[in-house]
Amino acid sequence: MNAPVPNAATPLKPSADAGVIRTEAAKVFVRGLRVEAEVGVYAHEHGRRQPLVIDVELDVAATTGDHIADTVNYETVAAKAQALAAHGHLKLIETFAERLARALLEDSRVSRARVRVEKPEALAPHAAAGGAEITLTRT
Repeated sequence: MNAPVPNAATPLKPSADAGVIRTEAAKVFVRGLRVEAEVGVYAHEHGRRQPLVIDVELDVAATTGDHIADTVNYETVAAKAQALAAHGHLKLIETFAERLARALLEDSRVSRARVRVEKPEALAPHAAAGGAEITLTRT
């Protein structure tokens, strides 16, 4: 018979040569999310959508169960980014990154949000992308 698999709420019993094992940190991430957004300061960027590539890393409370409701769903991250992209024109991708990070911190299980936004067409064909990254922490 197999023993149950412990989780964050069930620390392992220490052995003679090891201490208790516990979850130290938990992260949820989304990498390479593509959205179309109206963003930019130049006249040719107004009134047209352009691609953004978004990476998000969230520090979250450790889960104690095996249910989607026990954690921050990364589909929620994608939905918030899509909603922000649909909201209207922004001048700076820094603003996009900060607003997305703040929206993600609305979930009390998130203690830190790092959001990186790239504009792949910004410097084409001379560079793969230009971008900005912001990290916000709950205090």
